[in-house]
Amino acid sequence: MFIQTEATPNPATLKFIPGRIVLDSGTMEFANRDSAGRSPLAARLFLVPGVTGVFFGSDFVTVTKADGDWQHLKPAILGAIMEHYMSGAPLLADGSAANDDESDEADEFFDADDAETVAQIKDLIETRVRPAVANDGGDITFRGFKDGIVYLNMKGACAGCPSSTATLQHGIQNLLRHFVPDVVEVRPM
Repeated sequence: MFIQTEATPNPATLKFIPGRIVLDSGTMEFANRDSAGRSPLAARLFLVPGVTGVFFGSDFVTVTKADGDWQHLKPAILGAIMEHYMSGAPLLADGSAANDDESDEADEFFDADDAETVAQIKDLIETRVRPAVANDGGDITFRGFKDGIVYLNMKGACAGCPSSTATLQHGIQNLLRHFVPDVVEVRPM
């Protein structure tokens, strides 16, 4: 098994591509060791000293570190990913193929009168923004819309990335304001 690695815009996060499907649809984020219990792979990655976050995309795993050098952490992470796939263990302990999409949607907030605007915003995020940030090992999801402000959740390599403010304000905000006149500003949640 050959696992490729790619740098991300976030120096604390590295993207690992195992050459097979990781998650059938959507994304999953594990922000700490406690949340990783539902995934044998995430739990295994959190056993590597210095790992502070794990994120699953369709065909990649991003790992975030607190400190330490990637040169020292990378072999242990590669080993953990390889051991997981060679063992044949499921991605999730319960054998399901669930992702974070349902819980993300359950927490959304917006006024019912803005449903058409929100549908436009979500379509632009889904078709133009998410594919681009997935290339960088992350994800951005819609959280809410109120008083012309779009609230987004940044995951994976996007969370804590030094360039995330520029991405939000110059990239995503300009895109949404261009296509959806009701959008005034974009903020992270």
